[in-house]
Amino acid sequence: MKEERTIESKELYKGRVVQVRLDTVSLPDGRTKMREIIVHPGAVAIVPLVNEKVLLVEQYRKAIERITLEIPAGTLEEGESPEECAKRELIEETGFNASQWDRLTSYYPSPGYSSEIIHIFKARGLEKVSDAEAELPIHYMDLEDVQTKIRTGEIKDSKTIIGVLIAL
Repeated sequence: MKEERTIESKELYKGRVVQVRLDTVSLPDGRTKMREIIVHPGAVAIVPLVNEKVLLVEQYRKAIERITLEIPAGTLEEGESPEECAKRELIEETGFNASQWDRLTSYYPSPGYSSEIIHIFKARGLEKVSDAEAELPIHYMDLEDVQTKIRTGEIKDSKTIIGVLIAL
């Protein structure tokens, strides 16, 4: 399979987090196609473990108009490493810091139309360091219960599914 060559690229929208771009590409056989691309700075997700329980956060997600149970996560800021972002996001979303960090994997959730990459970390040795009002509701769940919710479709969030299953 050969690569597509970009002939033209137009920025259609620039928001706080994402950009939307329309690329005209040349295919190996000479045909041209349009590609709608969401440009994203990347994100992190953290699997925080406490005595074989996973710390999950409850969030309302407007795009799907429902509350989800997820592992803590957040968007990389300009110039921030994935490791720095993971530590910041864990504190911001849960009020916890961790003494042990392991990088589990990185993956592209939707490479057909988005440049986003998600870096997943496992965090252990959690210690409460903040009681900030921005914290999300927290749930401690046995790994087995989380696996059941993944199998039954109760948990549908890809970073949570990937992170928890790899952390096992």
